[in-house]
Amino acid sequence: MWPDLWTVVGEADRARWDFAPLERVGPLRFGMSPQEAIAAMEVRGFTSDAVSQVGKVGPFEQLRTRFRAADAPMYRVDVVAYYLGSKGLTCVVADALSGPQVSLDGIRLVGRLPSELSAELGAYLEGSGREASFTAEGDIGSEELGMIPRAQRAGDILLTRLVLGRPDDWANTMDDCIPADEWRLN
Repeated sequence: MWPDLWTVVGEADRARWDFAPLERVGPLRFGMSPQEAIAAMEVRGFTSDAVSQVGKVGPFEQLRTRFRAADAPMYRVDVVAYYLGSKGLTCVVADALSGPQVSLDGIRLVGRLPSELSAELGAYLEGSGREASFTAEGDIGSEELGMIPRAQRAGDILLTRLVLGRPDDWANTMDDCIPADEWRLN
């Protein structure tokens, strides 16, 4: 029997994380080494695969770690962390189907209908005097906050997969900060 790859974890069953823009996502602080991230996630009940190299960005080696809840099926990936050489953790991705619910000032950012999140996030950005950015797919994000929600398939519907990053001095924009693997996922 095939596993149900489209199962969406209920809101009450998701880990709860807060987001401090350009600083941290739950237990993951931008700039952490892969070993520090693995240790921080283990404390929160997540297990990981081996750190793997996924490419190069200029002179920097790009690494990735995939995390899942310790009691989750082996094929599930709840969080993906990307690292860039000596810069450490530069990008965190929360899966739409099973990732932690990441919140920003009370706004739930993960596993939502893209149109609903776009409306709420757009109002928040306007109300706080921040500029919205738009992805090629038409989703609203924020360069200033280091966040780009992406649409991820969940069977016959789309839900928001959250991509958070900190470009610092090595990337010109959030789009440049997002690893190629994430642009291919839908």
